[in-house]
Amino acid sequence: MRLVRHSGSEWSIDLLMDFLPSVHSLDLVTTDLSLYAFMHLKILLAKCSTTRLIAPVETNCIHLLGSTDDRAYRNQLRNCLLARQLCEWLENQVELRHTDNPIPQSMFVFYDDVRSPLIGMFGAFAFTTNGLGITPGNPLGLIQVTETPEEASQLSSWFEQQWHNLPKTRAADSPLAGALREISKDRSPNTIYALILYGLFKERDGALDEDSIIKSATGIHQTTVWKKLYKFQRDAVVGAIDKL
Repeated sequence: MRLVRHSGSEWSIDLLMDFLPSVHSLDLVTTDLSLYAFMHLKILLAKCSTTRLIAPVETNCIHLLGSTDDRAYRNQLRNCLLARQLCEWLENQVELRHTDNPIPQSMFVFYDDVRSPLIGMFGAFAFTTNGLGITPGNPLGLIQVTETPEEASQLSSWFEQQWHNLPKTRAADSPLAGALREISKDRSPNTIYALILYGLFKERDGALDEDSIIKSATGIHQTTVWKKLYKFQRDAVVGAIDKL
């Protein structure tokens, strides 16, 4: 075994990019997963004939949308598309089983076309952008990769034991697929607008506090323009200044 240092040019995502093109099938255990990790690997994952996935049963939309470091990806407004693509991959190419127990660490095992283990990777990472080193992660996470087929076989045997101890799950009926469908739903502009307003104002106890937003020392209340505004126009000005 050797360590994956997650520094310099040695990151989990780089190893996966190197391994996946020559892989026929894949076993995967993950503590968590996100749309944006899938986005980086979806073309290579689609080329695997089969993938067996063990994931936590507690999967929700918030986790799938990543961490604070994934804001740039969320701002691309591709969540619906990515959720739909991930759901299609699960339903068409993945055998999925959930576990109620906490998963302490993640693992990949890669196989050739006769189902012989080629290489494995395991440790304190997840199928997320910070877990794979795409965005900053925990530098204390210990990750190892196998150096021989015999070492990969040991990981494969461990996976087989866990796999057969878990109940069968139809990917289409799983909590994970349900969360992905929720993200990929089309929503009306009115609903989105209402959610934006709620996000902006949910922590306010009541109406806009004009005195805390517009300081009297600015003299704005004595200007001719302010005095000519109707009450609703003044409220709009206060709201605009508050946003700025």
